Amino acid sequence: MKKYIFAIGLAATLGLSSCSDFLDETNRNAVTADVLYGTPDGYESLVNACYAYTKTFLGSTDGYSLTEMGTDCFTGAGSSSGNVPALAYYGVELNPTLNSFRYMWNTLYSGLNCTNAAIARIDDAGLDQATRNHRLGEVHFLRALYLHLITEIWGDAILYTDEIQGPETTATRTSQSEIYQQIFADLDEAAALLGGTSAKENGRVTLNAVKALKARLSLYREDWQTAASLAKELINSGQYGFYDTFAETFDMANEAGQNNKEAIWWVNFAGNADDQTLLAAFAQRPEDSPTLGGRVGNQSPIFACMSYWMVSGCGVWVTPDTHAPWVQSMPTLAYLHTFDENIDQRYDATFKGVWLVNSTTDNYDAAFGPRYGAPGPLEIGDTAFIVSKYVYTEEERAQHHYLIYDANDVFDPVTHKSFGTRDYFISGYKFHDYTLPTGWEYFSGRDWFVLRLAEMYLIASEAEMRLGNQAEAVRLMNVLREKRAIPGHEAEMRITDADLNIDFILDERGRELSMELQRFFDLKRTGKFVERIQKMNPDAADVIQPYHQLRPIPQSEIDALTNKEDFPQNPGY
Repeated sequence: MKKYIFAIGLAATLGLSSCSDFLDETNRNAVTADVLYGTPDGYESLVNACYAYTKTFLGSTDGYSLTEMGTDCFTGAGSSSGNVPALAYYGVELNPTLNSFRYMWNTLYSGLNCTNAAIARIDDAGLDQATRNHRLGEVHFLRALYLHLITEIWGDAILYTDEIQGPETTATRTSQSEIYQQIFADLDEAAALLGGTSAKENGRVTLNAVKALKARLSLYREDWQTAASLAKELINSGQYGFYDTFAETFDMANEAGQNNKEAIWWVNFAGNADDQTLLAAFAQRPEDSPTLGGRVGNQSPIFACMSYWMVSGCGVWVTPDTHAPWVQSMPTLAYLHTFDENIDQRYDATFKGVWLVNSTTDNYDAAFGPRYGAPGPLEIGDTAFIVSKYVYTEEERAQHHYLIYDANDVFDPVTHKSFGTRDYFISGYKFHDYTLPTGWEYFSGRDWFVLRLAEMYLIASEAEMRLGNQAEAVRLMNVLREKRAIPGHEAEMRITDADLNIDFILDERGRELSMELQRFFDLKRTGKFVERIQKMNPDAADVIQPYHQLRPIPQSEIDALTNKEDFPQNPGY
């Protein structure tokens, strides 16, 4: 939009490194962009920067806040400071001045401009034909991805396909339908250029990644046949498979997308939390920067995590077997009850409600003072406390030595709104990283899976249902559900033709894709945004409006324009 996009989206790539292990750059700060990107090595640094900006959204608390909070599945938690009240509760704080919107607008457009530069400069890079085609296919895919995120967040937005090299003070909005035309043109171009590259390439885009993203986005444009065909092609390719358990999909032993059975495409964090390209982007962020000690990385292990360490005297401390708490978001009670944990293994693999004693000695934290070890006879491994989605009677509580936070302790018994301190709740545990050196780590080097096999079953099932092929839709859904059954409960997990409708599919996507940064978009594209939030999220039910399906354009962007009259704010803001 302004000088910022060029400064961060292109010039900042000069000499800055990325954290994927296939990205290897050197310092060339004294070299102009024309000279640098006119060499094979220099051009590689530009392509690497195109990848790097995916990490500002995917695997980040910012991406989580924009796509999971304030939906039917997740509400706000903790003290609800900073950006959380706006994104979770749709109050007056949800306005064009919110830092999250400015930051995400700038970084996504920076990523877009990197791809535009890479496309424009490739013929001068001195690459052999095979490498040229591969890199060009990659950046067309990444441009489609950035445009998809931009238009799903803001609707009609600015469509740039040329490299921005200087300040621009005028802009116009392009319709979402036109932006999607560009998205699919980019995906088709990527597919043509990446033919024969279906093998996994350590986080690089392959032909199968293009097919998977096109299958997903075909649902957004109601192209059911394309969605079904591409998803089933990937299912039947024989290149991907399921683990015996859902937990293994996200276990750190299988966290590298290169070796993960389900992963089709992933953002490669490669165990490195010192990505300089991202640090340059985060330097533009206001005081709530997500960096910690000059580090960045995958933040998914802290998504929706409670203040377990504040339960004084229970012997639970911040250690690698727990995780760092990010007390900003919690699951809604209605969402928790969409799982049947007696037959579906995904509940226990996604959430943590039982906390074990991991400390029997006094601990001390400079900010919070002494935190005492387990009282009385408790030993390491004993249950310290639990958080439950059910209600316990006093008699039931008396039968246990540990502390119990039941549904009525966390949610109002009548309205089911979350209340009190919102510090204690069933926590997200799907992306736990037990390899971190301490429990205070807020960044992980685990890969972020963007496209995986299970989603292809969900896409194909929905698309076949929309096409009127109910039996085939149910068959596909049952394949997935049987894989997610607790052993011995496969029959109970199967559904019939009468069970399958769009609400069931949304429930199933919620169970399978929890915290994978798709929920806000799924509710919009299915026309269920207001209905399901009103039904399942009492914290937002009274205020949610149809216009909330789009986020406000950052006021700083509008203020910078000289043609403000031609660039209206989104309705409602």
